[in-house]
Amino acid sequence: MEKHLKNILVVSFGFFFLFTAYGGLQNLQSSLHSVKGLGVTSVSVIYAALILSAMFLPPIIIQKLGCKWTIVGSMCCYITYTLGNFYASWYMLIPTSMILGLAGAPLWSAKCTYLTIAGNSYAEKAGKLGRDVVNQYFGTFFLIFQSSGICGNLISSVVSGQTPKEMNISEAELECCGAADCRNMTTYDADISRPTETLIYTLLGIYTGSGVLAVLLVAVFLDPISGHQNETEEKKISSFWTTILSTFRHHKDIRQCLLIPLTFYSGLEQGFLSSDYTRAYVTCALGINFVGYVMICFAAANSIFSIFFGKISQFTGRNFLFVLALYGVLFEKHKEAAFANYRLWESLGFVIAFGYSTFLRVYVKLYIVLAVLVVSMVLYETVEYLESKNSLGTASPARQKPAESLQNDQETQL
Repeated sequence: MEKHLKNILVVSFGFFFLFTAYGGLQNLQSSLHSVKGLGVTSVSVIYAALILSAMFLPPIIIQKLGCKWTIVGSMCCYITYTLGNFYASWYMLIPTSMILGLAGAPLWSAKCTYLTIAGNSYAEKAGKLGRDVVNQYFGTFFLIFQSSGICGNLISSVVSGQTPKEMNISEAELECCGAADCRNMTTYDADISRPTETLIYTLLGIYTGSGVLAVLLVAVFLDPISGHQNETEEKKISSFWTTILSTFRHHKDIRQCLLIPLTFYSGLEQGFLSSDYTRAYVTCALGINFVGYVMICFAAANSIFSIFFGKISQFTGRNFLFVLALYGVLFEKHKEAAFANYRLWESLGFVIAFGYSTFLRVYVKLYIVLAVLVVSMVLYETVEYLESKNSLGTASPARQKPAESLQNDQETQL
């Protein structure tokens, strides 16, 4: 147990240090590199590359390198993006963004595979249920991983807050913040309270060091599990193209099509938060050093209310808390294809949100996000109506059939 727990902690803290750097840096892109939208364009490229990566790369790379070295190699790709920020230009950030995006899917797939194999391996030796141990491992991982957002944003605010410049914004200048967003994007860097180059390099140095620490931690202390992995990954490769096809075939399910706007909204809303909200509302009115503090409050509230809603869901039902565990409940028999579609459409929402960030005014983006939200809610209620109708339709005949007949029907469906 100590050996297995050590490996889980190594993976968890490796991701903690890596995303302490990446998470904090992503939230600053729209403020640090706002001229001609360089920062938000780079993040858009990341999620576009992530879509392609998720469709093709993970099984192939994991089979070639194994879980451990896939994680190590992918983490090194994340570091290249941090290094690209030292000399932020179109020739540096865009290529490193593509590298990071392509490495994102193999990184997360290797992590999931490692935790699953490790959990099942220990459960077999200890005589426990595999899914129980795996759930415990994932719970430990996310408990440590989620705190990286707080740490990364705290570092950015503390370091950037050392700038001697103070924000003295007049009422007229404040009118150009928020939804109005009437600042000239080509000269935006000169208008905001931008930290000195020394402080920016200090921040990037800390983030680079955090990423390097993550790589060294995993490379040195994580035990490989190649013996268990080969058999598992061979099965994945054999069904690779089947998985790709099933992802697109899943759109034959009308419920999947109706849920596309809701999934798309998830990425659109998070993209707006990371790019436009941090720049037009926080940096513009308070200063770039407050971006981290605001995002810490967001992360803390997100965690608290996730726990709260999870507790009250048993009293309110799914219809009230429709965003929790939705795909796993509706598509229980086709979870892999359903979650692949979730990642696809959510990532597309990110791409579009970051992509049009420099072309549209903030108030226009707000209207777009609200419109997508309204459409999503209407279509979601349509899904609930179809679910309730199907439930009633399948329940009535079931009462009239004898047990033997029902069993025959189930065997036919299987």
